[in-house]
Amino acid sequence: MRRTSLWVLAVLILVAGCGILPAGSAPGEPPTATPGMPTPTPSELPSATPTLPTATPSITPSPTPTPHPMDIQAMRAGSYPGSDIVIEQELERGANYSRYYASYLSEGLKIYALLTVPDGEPPAGGWPAIVFNHGYIPPSVYRTTERYVAYVDWLARNGYIVFRIDYRGHDRSEGEASGAYSSPGYLVDVLNAVASIQRFPQANPDKIGMWGHSMGGFLTLRAMVISKEIKVGVIWAGVVASYPDMLYNWRRSPSVITPTPGVGRGWRSGWMSVYGTPEENPAFWDSISANSFLADLSGPIQLHHGTADTEVPLDFSLSLAQQIQAAGGTVDLHTYADDNHNISNHFDIAMTRTIEFFNRYLK
Repeated sequence: MRRTSLWVLAVLILVAGCGILPAGSAPGEPPTATPGMPTPTPSELPSATPTLPTATPSITPSPTPTPHPMDIQAMRAGSYPGSDIVIEQELERGANYSRYYASYLSEGLKIYALLTVPDGEPPAGGWPAIVFNHGYIPPSVYRTTERYVAYVDWLARNGYIVFRIDYRGHDRSEGEASGAYSSPGYLVDVLNAVASIQRFPQANPDKIGMWGHSMGGFLTLRAMVISKEIKVGVIWAGVVASYPDMLYNWRRSPSVITPTPGVGRGWRSGWMSVYGTPEENPAFWDSISANSFLADLSGPIQLHHGTADTEVPLDFSLSLAQQIQAAGGTVDLHTYADDNHNISNHFDIAMTRTIEFFNRYLK
């Protein structure tokens, strides 16, 4: 019994000396660090939180600049459907044609016009038609059946439908008379008139011409670089210069300055303060000038101008003729010595040439 106890004690001493349990550890507890082994620091331990990707900040695109309302390209993108022409009243007849007080729609506005229709049987396809753009007359005194009576009569007696339109804000036409040079409204009325006369049963939709005087010449030139539907144009004493030329080389007389406050005034200084001068920002001034788009003219143009015109410089027509030739277009220029803005002294000669030009390209 004594020998057995001594043997058991010897076994326990041997086990303790071999270090089967690390020093300082007890069964069921985690072992302490082993001497000579590095103790990992918390930063070296794997993280339980996943690393999230860094969000890339979104980039807000710069807004596309809104084109100016007078921008030629922007106006080409517009819609000008016109409407059916409504005969409002039959007027006193002409020599060989009927005269009507008529209306059509432009941007929802009711626009009035003088309409003439030749007597007799229309030619195959219908009568050729001319949209007639009158010059500046103060909107407060303008009347549909007054002014340009002789001009309309010449065209109507020679076998043309004439659609001499009032612009918005003139006489009974709805809307505001905003002026032609700083607002597209009048030109919109002109383009809708083209579409409306094309829908008129007695008109040939493929034979539409345009006549314009002074401010109406400005509208005619612009219409012919925007719409392909106008086959020929005739312009008398037209405001047909580029905007830079109008800025620097046109000083209008008091007779053509509107008495209505705010109508068509102030565009010169206002636009230069916003867009800069033509030298500072030529792209803007080119974009609103019909003269920058003469390669796109829809047809030939005939120009008439008196050399003694005190309202619109003769150089406007001379320069335009050169520009059209340089662009490869067809232009016919006539000047009248010592004649005025209305070409009163050579009226019959100028109208005869006008009729011949329309006959050549519309009949």
